[in-house]
Amino acid sequence: MVDTRITIKDGSCRESQSSDLGFSVWASMACRNAREEGSVYLLQPIMDVEVLVPDNFMGEAIADLNTRGGRIESIQPKQSIQIVKATVPLSKMFGYSTALRSATQGRGTFTMKFSRFDKE
Repeated sequence: MVDTRITIKDGSCRESQSSDLGFSVWASMACRNAREEGSVYLLQPIMDVEVLVPDNFMGEAIADLNTRGGRIESIQPKQSIQIVKATVPLSKMFGYSTALRSATQGRGTFTMKFSRFDKE
C-alpha cells in the first residue's frame, strides 16, 4: 500500500491492560478499514521502449507492440532503419526479444527503461 495515512484521534494506554499484541491487532484493523473504505487499485510499471527495425519489417514490429498494449509515441527514419518509440506495460514485454528477432529475421533490436507507474 502506498499513499496511506492513518491518524489516531483518540486512545489511551494502561500498563496493566495494554500489550504489544493489542496494538498490533489495532493497527491491522485500522489498515483493513482503510483498505475497505479507500479506493484501492493496482499499479503496474510502464516502460519506455525504443525499437530499431529495418524498413521492410516495420509493420510486423508495430503490430506486435500494439498486441502487447503498447502506445506508439513516434516513428523516426534513420537511413534504412526506423526508430519506433513507444510505451508498453512491463508485464507485456516478457518474450518480446524473441518475438522481435522472429519478426525481423534477427535484425531488430530494442531497449527499454522504466517510465512510470500507471493504474491497471
